[in-house]
Amino acid sequence: MKKSKPELRGTIVDTAVALAESSSWEAVRLFDVAAELNISLDDIRLYFREKEDLIDAWFDQADGQMLRSAETVEFLSLSPRERLQHLIMAWLDALVAHRKITRQMIGAKLEPGHLHIQIPAIMRISRTVQWMREAAQRDATFLRRALEETALTTIYLATFTYWMQDSSENSQRTRDFLEHKLRVAESLDHRIYGIPCKETAADYAEQSVSASETSPEPQSSPLTEPIASEIHAKSG
Repeated sequence: MKKSKPELRGTIVDTAVALAESSSWEAVRLFDVAAELNISLDDIRLYFREKEDLIDAWFDQADGQMLRSAETVEFLSLSPRERLQHLIMAWLDALVAHRKITRQMIGAKLEPGHLHIQIPAIMRISRTVQWMREAAQRDATFLRRALEETALTTIYLATFTYWMQDSSENSQRTRDFLEHKLRVAESLDHRIYGIPCKETAADYAEQSVSASETSPEPQSSPLTEPIASEIHAKSG
């Protein structure tokens, strides 16, 4: 049976990644992918202008899995911080079976002289972050939105970098790393903006218990100032 366009596009990407596992991403050639699938190079060209486009498609698949993971009642019951943690880890979990190849893909994009690849890569990062915010139902505006986006981008990239070298079971060290970063950013946001308007009674009650021992810092809020969070993490 002939594959539909979305199916063939995904199959091309998956085949290229599978070939890379037996050699390396650098060694993958589009004519090898075409031969493996018994299609022509022109068939591949209908979906991808060049090999580098396969990398974007690989990360697009992670975006899709991340968004699908948010389509549950359980997800909506999570706090804002927990939603972001869930989404980032869902994105990484989509890539985990081919972590080595993902690392090689990033290395290819970072090679000196590849500005034509690196500039679009920046835009793709921004696109993923925007989908994360939509899935988490973030609704901040103006300056607060800009700070939130910058903080989330910083945390997402730091976590991605950490994950690429993480060999712990179920990427547990990455999960702990991400949780710490999100808690620091959340704490900074509370100091600037206070208790968010959408704080639930249950969340507020939980925070009231700890407030009797420390200064009040509710646990559900958008993110803020990433630079300060990085300085805090490095100095800690």
